[in-house]
Amino acid sequence: MSQYILEMNDISKEFPGVKALDNVTLKIKPGTVHSLMGENGAGKSTLMKCLFGLYEKDSGEILLEGNLVDFHSSKQALDNGIAMVHQELNQVMTRDVMENIWLGRFLKNKAGIIEHKKLYEKTRKIFEELEIDIDPKMRISKLSISQRQMMEIAKAVSYNSKVIVFDEPSSSLTEVEVEHLFRIINNLKNRGCGIIYISHRMKEILEISDEVTVLRDGKWIATTAAKELTINTLIKQMVGRELTNVYPPKTNTPSEVILEVNNLTAQYVNLKDVSFTARKGEILGFAGLIGAGRTELLETIFAVATKKSGEIKLHGKTINNRNTTQSKKNGFALITEDRRLRGIFGVLDITENTAIANLNSYLKFKIYLQKKLMKKDTKWAVDAMRIKTPSQSTKIRSLSGGNQQKVILGRWLLTKPEVLMLDEPTRGIDVGAKYEIYQLMIDLANEGKTVLMVSSEMCELLGVCDRIIVMSNGRLAGEVNPQITTQEEIMALAAKYV
Repeated sequence: MSQYILEMNDISKEFPGVKALDNVTLKIKPGTVHSLMGENGAGKSTLMKCLFGLYEKDSGEILLEGNLVDFHSSKQALDNGIAMVHQELNQVMTRDVMENIWLGRFLKNKAGIIEHKKLYEKTRKIFEELEIDIDPKMRISKLSISQRQMMEIAKAVSYNSKVIVFDEPSSSLTEVEVEHLFRIINNLKNRGCGIIYISHRMKEILEISDEVTVLRDGKWIATTAAKELTINTLIKQMVGRELTNVYPPKTNTPSEVILEVNNLTAQYVNLKDVSFTARKGEILGFAGLIGAGRTELLETIFAVATKKSGEIKLHGKTINNRNTTQSKKNGFALITEDRRLRGIFGVLDITENTAIANLNSYLKFKIYLQKKLMKKDTKWAVDAMRIKTPSQSTKIRSLSGGNQQKVILGRWLLTKPEVLMLDEPTRGIDVGAKYEIYQLMIDLANEGKTVLMVSSEMCELLGVCDRIIVMSNGRLAGEVNPQITTQEEIMALAAKYV
């Protein structure tokens, strides 16, 4: 009998213009966590989609408990004991939690009527086992990103799976929630599950993993016991070179105050009486736990969420961002946390996704779009962001998550904003691409732009920000200096009003 619960041998997959996988091998032992790492576009998600039946592999073989399998749909994979927690959440937002968890396999009585009471009890039992505090009857649209992520993990567990793939499961979680996630994973390990863990967070990988496989440019590079790895050796395997600094040197110098937010309160979301200032050439970070109001703050400034009261001033002049179009005209840009739901237009290509926030500048005689100019600007974005794509005509949904994020960044930079607001800008992005985005933020600050950044990674905030504002339960809890503060001080402020 094979010592592996899952074997993927010599898997290859080619798309028009790019070889996504080139004879990749991955072998998973039962009761272990096997991490899969690589830069964006390295082939991680493609390999998992071949396993899960979302893509047809071109060559190679897959063995589950020693038996040859070849799934042609996600249902086949699930029915055979392979579940996947996807990086991009794909949920029915108008339905409740338990309906999303049991979608396609509702419990029904002899008359064919769904037994909602039994669904509720089964969902509640799974949540209790996993220590997840979510009402099974809550509508999905009312959950935060991190709650939706935990719900997807519970859904994967509900299949009693032999192998569970976690694709960037912690990308929307705070450090406290990551600890909770690790408890769940250790519980699954003890049941004999094989866990495939995909993440760009190096410390997490070394903490949770038994083995680590690295892919680069669609090829297998190495499989190593996690205890034999360091962050530096892992980075070298991923990018093929030493990366001496995780964060670029800070060269920006904040000057005069250009943005003032006074007593800002939202109408329908948890944001109460928040005041702060931001300076020209400054990178201002926002820290906090889940529900702290960081996302709500940015969305209220940008008029995605409705303002109840308060004042926003730019260059000393009161402005009224009545809607997102007005916000854009006033010099604001917002890159949202959930790129799949609110960031990309999956059926459109790279050019269309890049140009869509700036369409008026491409209009000639207010009649037709100048495609040549759109392509020129898209080329700038592709080059500046180092976006890995076969061509500008490639559908954005076929890119890796990190490359999708870079397209969105390029899109908003083309609007030439004065205040760039970034909500989890490096979510699901590899270490090399993170460095590029940090450098871009510093470059923008050097050009006199003001950057507001929300992040759940405290190390990231400490590494790139000039100041950090800590929020707690919709209120401003304090302000810290990244050069002298500690993670303990930030956590204490984050819990101030909880």
